Amino acid sequence: MASLDLLEFVPASDSSPPLIEAVNLLKEFGEFQAVKGVSLKVEAGQILALLGHNGAGKTTTTRMLAAILTPTSGQARIGGFDTVRQPLEVRKIIGHLTEQPGLYNRMRVLEYLQFFGELQRVPPKLLKERSEELLKHFDLWDTRQLRMGQYSKGMRQKAALIRALIHEPKVLFLDEPTSAMDPFSARIVRDAINDLKQSQRAIILCTHNLAEAEQLADRIAIIRKGEIIIEGTAEQLKQSLLGAPHYRVELNQPLDEIPQAVITLPHLKVLETFANGFVYETAEPAATNPVVLKRLLESGLSVVTLSQVSRSLESVYLKIAGEGFAAEHNRDEVEQSMLKEITKTSRNSRKVGKM
Repeated sequence: MASLDLLEFVPASDSSPPLIEAVNLLKEFGEFQAVKGVSLKVEAGQILALLGHNGAGKTTTTRMLAAILTPTSGQARIGGFDTVRQPLEVRKIIGHLTEQPGLYNRMRVLEYLQFFGELQRVPPKLLKERSEELLKHFDLWDTRQLRMGQYSKGMRQKAALIRALIHEPKVLFLDEPTSAMDPFSARIVRDAINDLKQSQRAIILCTHNLAEAEQLADRIAIIRKGEIIIEGTAEQLKQSLLGAPHYRVELNQPLDEIPQAVITLPHLKVLETFANGFVYETAEPAATNPVVLKRLLESGLSVVTLSQVSRSLESVYLKIAGEGFAAEHNRDEVEQSMLKEITKTSRNSRKVGKM
């Protein structure tokens, strides 16, 4: 798959501040706290996956980072710009794909991209080039004469993603970018996200697709009831919440009993046995696994395989995000409050822009 050549490389240095930084973000709607002291950082060339139930605070958090909502307290900076004091500067350097993007159904996709490209002051010649390149890359070029009301949900999602990319943003907030897409289209989008990471963008990915999060993200943050409960790499989360890694030994003969020389190894705990093998846990696999193989061979047992037992991110997510989960507030009421505030913020921004 060709990379997105029109999305230029954004240089970064070791001394550069994070492109996304939030400190103790708090957001209240009346008496309800939708976000409670969220802090996070995303460097250039990194993807942070934000996982959580519907209503956990993902959308509210990203809207504060995108300068759409004003935090009740706390601070966020995007590309060095303060989201409260410099919202227009923030919006120039971000691309935001929302879960339900507003598309103009009567428009054709080129008209749609021209409209938003002009809003972002993309030069006409460059806008035309980018539109064609991105539409071809995301397999929408041949449907450019259709009105977007004729698009499938997956096609509409790709059109909205192209809109988010049209001005070459340094920072991207992607909410369910592959939802409703067929496997081929989803792969195109995942490859594109990887290309964007390689070109030193900072990306926050909100998704319910845990395999996708594990594949794409450098770090994963699980948010529950407005708070980030845990953050780290997928492997760090698995180790922290599921314990030491598990390994499965298969022999080419029936196993009457595990040799004492194996059972008594330090840092090893046998979890289960089966007809021709066993499963064990060790926090020191680099030191333990070679010794296990050596002692089995010394006991006259031939090893067919020794492999790590796969443990999914889903197990981690269900363990922590599902603990004690309960609806705290009427979701419709929160969304109505959010919509009123977004409208108010938009009006204030337009007033600032005219000054």
